[in-house]
Amino acid sequence: MTNMSAAAAGPNATYNFKVVLLGEGCVGKTSLLLRYIEDKFNDKHLTTLQATFLNKKININGKRINLAIWDTAGQEKFHALGPIYYRNSNGAILVYDITDEDSFGKVKNWVKELRKMLGSEIVLIIAGNKIDLEHERTVPLEEAESYANMVGAKHFYTSAKLNQGVEELFLELTQEMVERFEQNSQTDLNRTQRVLVVDDEAPVQSSCCTGSKTN
Repeated sequence: MTNMSAAAAGPNATYNFKVVLLGEGCVGKTSLLLRYIEDKFNDKHLTTLQATFLNKKININGKRINLAIWDTAGQEKFHALGPIYYRNSNGAILVYDITDEDSFGKVKNWVKELRKMLGSEIVLIIAGNKIDLEHERTVPLEEAESYANMVGAKHFYTSAKLNQGVEELFLELTQEMVERFEQNSQTDLNRTQRVLVVDDEAPVQSSCCTGSKTN
């Protein structure tokens, strides 16, 4: 069950969403996050130990949205901690390095795990990062986009270094999370209304006459 909280019925609702960044070490998760939050890029490799999170407040079509974005460690020894960080997530950004085919394979593993643990409620975005190194690409564009379509995820190409595709990626993710939340809220409302109708019905009186004497 994902953790979406917002007063969906109110015009002044604030939507609070949890987003998790997943992927191998060195694919650029932290760089993407810093580019989005602070519009900064550090040429030195940034190693995330376990996990950190940053907040981003945005406004889309008059809706106030607070994103709590978790940046997880990509090293193999931290993989077992994954469920601790992606539990109750509304969205996940699965990052791979377009020059590292193995990192794309690991994205497929994360997708399987997220679908298994969180079902189809979580919004997935797959990011092929480091397009500034296009000449070193080893992950075919068609393969990546075909896979994303197959698992119901949107695919973006990004470069934290050149600031390409980063804002668009987070905007698309946020819009999809809002849409998913509102759909689920309407479904819950309809379900509640149906339950109330049933609850208001008078109990059925039994017309059974077992135990009566026969002539």
